[in-house]
Amino acid sequence: MTKTKWWKWTSNILYGVMFIFLLTMIIIVMSSRASGGEPELFGYQLKTVLSGSMEPTFKTGSLILVEKLENPTNLKKGDVITFQQDEANVVTHRIIEVLKQGDNTFYRTQGDNNQDADTNPVLSQNIVAKYSGFTIPLIGYFLQWASSPLGTGILLIVPGVLLLGYAGWTIRQAIKELETKMKEAAKPEDAEKIVS
Repeated sequence: MTKTKWWKWTSNILYGVMFIFLLTMIIIVMSSRASGGEPELFGYQLKTVLSGSMEPTFKTGSLILVEKLENPTNLKKGDVITFQQDEANVVTHRIIEVLKQGDNTFYRTQGDNNQDADTNPVLSQNIVAKYSGFTIPLIGYFLQWASSPLGTGILLIVPGVLLLGYAGWTIRQAIKELETKMKEAAKPEDAEKIVS
């Protein structure tokens, strides 16, 4: 494989990977903007871990995938759930005890890294989702920044500028290659004229 072909092949792969990554990030950010909350993909919600209460299960700044529940009354001890702690706070902790009181189901929860259980039991109707087991470390920091007005603006403008720059560079390379081929094609004719 020649150096030129190798460079073309590598740059095309890098371009494709960058384009897919940026497109995915834009879709995630737009999804969160449109819904007014956390972004969603294929029925799963993406949550950013903002504290270390669940370490080592997932670390601060990680991105976790949680699944919305149709029936939050059939959870069991050991499940990791996301629940509305109060009007402003959503928490993801592990169920350490299931409590039944008549028709009502409550869950006592605790962070894996916390010494004590959470003060108040969680009502089943306050449960938002269940942890799917999928975590991406550190990406949560990026997603949180990307959801800010500055991050959204940069995420929409920078990829466009990069793609235009890459398109311009590709066109310039194609023109150079075409000029080189035209010069090479013209050389044999000049040689024939000199001989005759």
